[in-house]
Amino acid sequence: MIEEVRTFLRREIDLQVTPGAVIRVRHKGEIVLDEALGTNSLEEDKVPLTSSHLFDMASLTKVMVTLPAILQLCEAGEIHLHDKVATFIPSFQKHGKESVTIKQLLTHSSGLIAHRPFFERRLSAAQVLKEIDEEKLEYVPDTEVIYSDLGFILLMEIIEKVTGQKIDEYAQQHLFEPMGMKDTGYKPAFERQRYAPTEYYDHLRSHKYGIVHDDNTEFMGGISGHAGLFSTMEELSVFTKMLESDGMHEGKKILDPHWLAVSRRNFTPFADESRGLGWQLKGSGASPAGDLMSQGTYGHTGFTGTSFYIDPERELTVMLLTNRVYFGRHLAMLRLRPRLHNIIYTSLFS
Repeated sequence: MIEEVRTFLRREIDLQVTPGAVIRVRHKGEIVLDEALGTNSLEEDKVPLTSSHLFDMASLTKVMVTLPAILQLCEAGEIHLHDKVATFIPSFQKHGKESVTIKQLLTHSSGLIAHRPFFERRLSAAQVLKEIDEEKLEYVPDTEVIYSDLGFILLMEIIEKVTGQKIDEYAQQHLFEPMGMKDTGYKPAFERQRYAPTEYYDHLRSHKYGIVHDDNTEFMGGISGHAGLFSTMEELSVFTKMLESDGMHEGKKILDPHWLAVSRRNFTPFADESRGLGWQLKGSGASPAGDLMSQGTYGHTGFTGTSFYIDPERELTVMLLTNRVYFGRHLAMLRLRPRLHNIIYTSLFS
């Protein structure tokens, strides 16, 4: 398997899909593949990628920060899945949105539009929330799945209102510090060469090093419920190991196993796309997880070129970190992921 994956990823690097890639595969709790290929950039000060390089996790923020925080608050009895969003954000209950629930935000079935370019007006987090208050629903909730960053911005606001903490502070105290994840968080401050830089921006005259790639999040102060998290392969591996272990980390409970199990259910049988609470489920259709992993496989992707998928049936976890937006917002990663997962699966199980 190791040589097949190396050959595949080296070819994608040569095609400039990404400057480099860090991949780790765990099977039955043991690491069976651990590779870092290519470089962090193509600039003069480039360095070989390692498992300690910091990547902009992009939408993995949704399942590494926002979802775990919501599950912890559910366990504590502070919220429940069918709570109305307007219970916590009264200004949201207008234009037919008064019945939208936390569950619908988590499953991307709330009726909210997928995206708004708030960054074009340089809106702050508070201004973005006011804009979302004025949104009208695009469809009847629980009839479609439309992947929406707006929903996870609202979930951030709910977390902050319930806990009295900013989401970055909450995540550090209740998620990352208990797991010893010292390099994971928002708005990191490390030396330049520790980063896998993302896209080139004319106004910076540089690629983004340690600055969140997501434009809306950048103007929201670098912190949001849908993007903004940075981490490394070493620490992503710690996080996924906790998920594999029913929410436990070295004898400490991070997430309740019952709530974790609930999060992996398919809450969107009315749609072609299978969604858990936050999770993208493999289901029976096309998936970044490929064609062969079990239908119970769950995980997520990030626009910057990050992803992880866990197949509980096969006891298989595949973690991939790239900075594919270094070359711009191309779509080649959409084909890379499923082909990579297929290669890994057949190499292990054939």
